[in-house]
Amino acid sequence: MSTALTPPPRKNPQKRTVSPTRPPETRSRAAMGLSAAAAEGRFALQCCSECDRVQYPPRDACCNCLSTELPWKNISPNGTILAETTVQTSTKLYFRERAPWRTGSVKLDAGPTLICHLHGDCERNGRVKMINRLDRSGQGVLLAMPQERSPNMEDDPQLRAMTSDPKHRRVLITDARNPNSPTLAKAIVEAGASMVFIGEGESWRPYPEQKELAAIDKVEILPLDVTDTLSVQRLAGEIGGKTDILINNARFVRPGGVLARGDTGFARDEMEVNYLGLMRLAQAFGPGMCSRTSDGVNSAVAWVNILSVHALSNAPDYGCFSASNAAARSLSQSMRAEFRSSGLRVMNVYCGPTDDDWHQPLPPPKVLLSALARSVVQGLKDGLEETYCGDVAKDLYERFRQNPNVLEREMTMGGDGA
Repeated sequence: MSTALTPPPRKNPQKRTVSPTRPPETRSRAAMGLSAAAAEGRFALQCCSECDRVQYPPRDACCNCLSTELPWKNISPNGTILAETTVQTSTKLYFRERAPWRTGSVKLDAGPTLICHLHGDCERNGRVKMINRLDRSGQGVLLAMPQERSPNMEDDPQLRAMTSDPKHRRVLITDARNPNSPTLAKAIVEAGASMVFIGEGESWRPYPEQKELAAIDKVEILPLDVTDTLSVQRLAGEIGGKTDILINNARFVRPGGVLARGDTGFARDEMEVNYLGLMRLAQAFGPGMCSRTSDGVNSAVAWVNILSVHALSNAPDYGCFSASNAAARSLSQSMRAEFRSSGLRVMNVYCGPTDDDWHQPLPPPKVLLSALARSVVQGLKDGLEETYCGDVAKDLYERFRQNPNVLEREMTMGGDGA
């Protein structure tokens, strides 16, 4: 049974912060499919198109018929432990710092035998459920979990090393004025966060969520304007060294495409908040968070960007807003590459139309604030890099995966020409 995680003691400033280390990350090109599935929390393996043989480890040709058609498919994660061992020391610094580390082999019901990590609550020779998660180098690894939930199982050291659980961590939400901030803050506190900082721009101007935020336990409201470099740097100087998870929910949205706008005023504001605001935050908070990714129970673990799903394919009715989100998505990929050496994870949460004033003209379904908060918290607990919130976002993403060019035409075609 996993030992319940206790709040970390107050840090001694005279002790050094442990330098970030990463597990081995070299993978073949074929194995990148495992990491791509892990980024979305899917358990997928290669399946031969000719003979249907499930493949493991990833390879370029089928081990049964030598076919090279090996698409990745979601398969049953159930299996049985065949053998196990516990690594007490290692030549790799990452594992040596975290020993003991339990590993073993699992025979899947789908066929292949896997070498994988074993959750501490798995019984010897017992039935398990496999999950695919990203390690701190950003590569997919397999972890066997008990089929039945056990007490405190989320506190297992090996599982926690592969996730971004908010428990006992300090979280910064960047925009108090966003209607989703109170719901996000409550969900993060309920998930066990020790403190939630919330950035507030133009504090002299009242807004509907102000009193609700102030009444939430463990919430501290601090001045932050993502369009002002000095404001961002000032807050980073104050709390940058103790921010473990940053959730960027700052956004500026207005309807309209290029021709409907008539000028570039709103488009400039959208880029200033949605793209350049993200860059300012990354430049100010990124270095400090990257330096603390091995800092024990409350190490820095994740950067979360809340984006429109139309960052994938433009919605003409909100064309310029979609473009600013596409720019932010591209920037997040750059951040992911720059943060990877430290193990700091970048998670993008893609939303469909939200239930707010600016999306009122659009038909349902809309994303409820509670659904967005659940997606953010669950994505952190699962250690994801990509997650999709709402029916519209999930549907659009599936169509994007199948053929982005077809999706573009579906999104941009007009009526019957009458």
